[in-house]
Parts: sequence; structure tokens; C-alpha cells
Amino acid sequence: MRSAKINRKTKETSIYVELEVDGKGICDIKTLIGFFSHMLESFALHGRLDLKMSAQGDMHVDQHHLIEDCGIALGQAFKKALGEKRGINRGGYFVYPMDDALAVVAVDICGRPYLKYEAELKRRFCGELDTDLLQDFFQAFAVHSGVTLHIKMPYGRSDHHKIEAIFKAFGKAMKMACSLDPQVIKDIPSTKGMI
Repeated sequence: MRSAKINRKTKETSIYVELEVDGKGICDIKTLIGFFSHMLESFALHGRLDLKMSAQGDMHVDQHHLIEDCGIALGQAFKKALGEKRGINRGGYFVYPMDDALAVVAVDICGRPYLKYEAELKRRFCGELDTDLLQDFFQAFAVHSGVTLHIKMPYGRSDHHKIEAIFKAFGKAMKMACSLDPQVIKDIPSTKGMI
């Protein structure tokens, strides 16, 4: 069973994550930011990941600490759940259309954290979510999971659709990368012999 529990507490936030990589898309997410919770639900559902997540933080300051720390804790959960990464596909990608918007997400679970993020949004807020912080979320996830993550939004009219397409594509790409390849179940997918 590839699963992990992360309990991250700082003076700014308290984040709890339960992750089951080989899940069914069952989720229970409460982050204090409705639209952000909805995006994480879309990520889990489309990635067929069981995800329980609760997040409290210093929202009187702003959303930055909460959103970034959610990325940190989620990244740590994936890193812990995948362990040595034996038998995984390692690479994953998805192109997701959502009405007017198209999102492209590619991931390499390689141990080398990197984020390339190209997504222009028109509005600073979508629902209650400060969209300026999405890049910080994905950066924190990439660093703490040890993945290379590329996100590109070539076009779209609605910011809601753009962001949701990104999270759906992110879920599908992570599922592909984490999935076990039955032909190489005991191998670590690297010429180095480790990730």
C-alpha cells in the first residue's frame, strides 16, 4: 500500500495530509479557501488519489503561508508514499481541455526539483483564491516531492476554467507517473539505479 500521513505544524500553519496513491479519488479537503479546496478535490478525483487534507493558518496575514505549506505537505506525502519509487512509470503528462481553456502538465519523478510555470490569469482572485500564489503552491510541491514539473496554459478565456484544467491535468499526470509498470515492478526507473 503506497500511502503516507504528514502532519506539518509551524507558527504560521497547521497542515494534515493523508494520501493513498492507489486510490479511487475519494477526498475530504478543508483549506479555509473554498476555491482552493475545490481545485485539490479535482486534482485527487482526476488522479484517482485518495486524499484527506485539512489546513489552518494565519489568514489574517494573507493566504501565502497556507497555500505554500499545502504544497510542501502534499509534496512530502508523495515523496514518502512512493518510497524508493520501484516500478513506477516515473514520467507522466496530460493535456486537459476545459471548455475554452487548455492545460498541459508534464511531470518527471526524478529527484531533481524544478518548476516551469507558464499560465497567465486575468484576475488576481478566483473565488477567494489569490491566483498569484498558485505558482508558489506548485513550486513548494515540486521541491518537497523531488519532481520536475512543467505547467503550461497556452490559451483560455475563463480564469476558473484555466485553473481547473491545470489541476485536473496535474492529477492525471501524477497518476500516470506514479502508476506501476508491471514489466519493471522491481526496478528503479533510472540509469543511476536510484532516484
